[in-house]
Amino acid sequence: MSFNPFKERGIPAEKQLRNWQELNVKPYDKNEAHPYTKARIILMNGVEVEGAIFSHQFARNLNDPELKKQLALTRRVEQQQQKVINWLSPGDESPLETTIGYEQVAVDLTAFLAANVTDQYVKQVFDFGLLEDFDHLYRYANLLEMTQGVKAEKLVGKLTEITPGRPTIKEHRHPFDDVRKPMNRMASDPLTKLYVLTLLAGEQQTMNFYMNIGNTLQDQVGRGLYQEIGMIEEQHVTQYESLLDPQTPWIENALLHEYNECWLYWSFLQEETDRNVKPIWELHLGMELTHLQNLGKVAEKMGVDLDQVLPQTLPAPLQFKSQVNYVREILATQVEFNAFETEIGPLDQLPENPRYQQLQDTLNVKGAPSEEVIRMNQKKSGHDYRLEMAGQHPVKELRQKK
Repeated sequence: MSFNPFKERGIPAEKQLRNWQELNVKPYDKNEAHPYTKARIILMNGVEVEGAIFSHQFARNLNDPELKKQLALTRRVEQQQQKVINWLSPGDESPLETTIGYEQVAVDLTAFLAANVTDQYVKQVFDFGLLEDFDHLYRYANLLEMTQGVKAEKLVGKLTEITPGRPTIKEHRHPFDDVRKPMNRMASDPLTKLYVLTLLAGEQQTMNFYMNIGNTLQDQVGRGLYQEIGMIEEQHVTQYESLLDPQTPWIENALLHEYNECWLYWSFLQEETDRNVKPIWELHLGMELTHLQNLGKVAEKMGVDLDQVLPQTLPAPLQFKSQVNYVREILATQVEFNAFETEIGPLDQLPENPRYQQLQDTLNVKGAPSEEVIRMNQKKSGHDYRLEMAGQHPVKELRQKK
């Protein structure tokens, strides 16, 4: 069914602010909620955080007091939206259990976007990041089993495999080799822009989460693991943000953010099965429609042709679904890929890159927490923790050894 966000009726701006009782929502039951309900909550939390950060930066670079007021009002409402979404997470869910959800989001979201994006360079960038987040899920799952006695399959619902990806120890690259080629805003498919912005928001939220939660663990190997993977999330944010066209005007970027939020809330309204969460997606969609429409009126006064910037009909919904086969396909063919400057590929097809080895030698001279956590769990359990539902690992060198 077609959905034109510029024509659908939204909630009037003056009726969008909610009281404290409305904002302090009941959290989900961590033992009952579907893994993809949790995934949608994690992603939309990140999308709203990105929206707030962007809006503040826009306001700091804006000399239009009336537009600043409009941004302030919209931002206040969207900050309330973020609080509602984030407060859906229950207090009895440990940071490490939540982390498994973050990495499941990273794997299944990135795989969906990579499988559907039409820009082949962007697809390659997505696939490259996918195998790294896939390995992070494996490392954290082993830490979870070793320290809390919880098997991550209970959390991912047997929708996402847990097994090595591109080993985290090999992911540490020189910063110059994480910058990618930007899209051209005039030539790129609008859906590709939405895909990049969505993944960027998700990875940025993961980076922020690890920055703030890693030091709450008591065991040193766990603290080290959050540090190490948190630094890879910094690399991923650098990678995905560099895909955006730096020539995009602020007002056009603002439109893209609001349109993206409409698209995602509308998408999740189609997909959600939790009867307590679905009304939240519907309510927030109504708010975002007004945000987009009001900003669109401002943009048109500034000479922006909305038809040239955004589709008048929302694209097909973004879906969280099992991506086991797609991930295995990329594992089998790209696990040894690396990056040099803006290019990604097999080592024998990339220029010689001494700075990669120099950084590896600097960081990993005494080993890496991502390797140590596996050794420790193997010692404790007799083997590492895996959830391989489609047969043995597609890469022979990464198959399970005691």
